Amino acid sequence: MIVERSMSDPWLSNTYLVADELEGHAVMIDAGGPVAPLLEFLDRGRFTLTHVLITHHHRDHVAELDPVRTRFEDVPVLIHPLERDRVPGATGTIEPGVAITTGALEIEPLHTPGHTAGMLAFLVNGTDVFDGDTLFKGSVGGVRAPGSTSYADLKASIMDTLLGLPPQTRIHPGHTDPTTVADELEHNRFVRIWRGLDAEGSEPCTALGEPATLILLGDDYDGGHKAWVRWPDGSDDIVPGSRVEA
Repeated sequence: MIVERSMSDPWLSNTYLVADELEGHAVMIDAGGPVAPLLEFLDRGRFTLTHVLITHHHRDHVAELDPVRTRFEDVPVLIHPLERDRVPGATGTIEPGVAITTGALEIEPLHTPGHTAGMLAFLVNGTDVFDGDTLFKGSVGGVRAPGSTSYADLKASIMDTLLGLPPQTRIHPGHTDPTTVADELEHNRFVRIWRGLDAEGSEPCTALGEPATLILLGDDYDGGHKAWVRWPDGSDDIVPGSRVEA
């Protein structure tokens, strides 16, 4: 399997091209850009692009969908049904659990709500998962972006779905660097607390202007921080670290 990545400078968001072999079949995962290097890679490898698969509707993952559609007007652009209306360039939907086979690629869509309601991760050939904004190297997705659902959904999507995959599974996140299931189980600070390996924090803080308890201030993919906070009613939340004051 061949994986090529293009990362946006402003957003640090990843667009992927996944192919089975040279002159074989390929899919694009997300289209936040820049897509030009991937289109050139398609030409050099003489790949046939068969699908564009969208993890979720946020602009940093679909901003350059139009040039892809212009070049490949007959290639389906698929997204979860819950997010179909949020991406005008999408041409159809893809149901979780309904696999796509193209050439030697077997792609299983996994529903991973939390960051958005219709977030999808794409498990390719059982070895590599492209998970959008649910889990990053050393960090997790937030649940305050447009279309988000809940902390409980995000945690379940990470712990039960993504980290329930075999330890050697390679994770290709929606932003910055790849990782593996084994690495995140061992080193991700959010995951370590969820696993009971590390203790929760208990310091009072102000989050989004409201009193809360700071469970964890963790590093994020962009050099900033993500904060896991607990509100006075006992509910948990993942918020930008910049919105938390000790």
